Amino acid sequence: MSLFTVIDVKSEKRTQFIDITASVRECLAGSGVSEGVAVIFVPHTTAGITINENADPSVPGDIIAGLARLVPESGDYQHAEGNSDAHIKASLMGSSVTVIIKEGQLLLGTWQGIFFCEFDGPRKRKAWLNITAA
Repeated sequence: MSLFTVIDVKSEKRTQFIDITASVRECLAGSGVSEGVAVIFVPHTTAGITINENADPSVPGDIIAGLARLVPESGDYQHAEGNSDAHIKASLMGSSVTVIIKEGQLLLGTWQGIFFCEFDGPRKRKAWLNITAA
């Protein structure tokens, strides 16, 4: 058994981490899957996804600041659209995460959450979620 759904995400800033953990949990609850995996995929070249701490709101801000130091918005980039930094940051974050499902719950650590990582907003985006039973 497999369930595919789309999670709509709306960013409000150029760079923003949006916690989508609750949306993934809601989809899982409606799926009836008790054991398996959830794959969350971001089909955008200037956005990514990551799992990290969602208990302290300063953590996503620290990650955003660190990425800005590593990959500044302006630089010696060749890409004509002016969003090369967003493409690089999205590549660093990655386009998918996989979470184990056990007893109908996402097996995330105590402080972990799933973040949609916007690097070229504000935009209306999507995250694709596929829940597969074991």
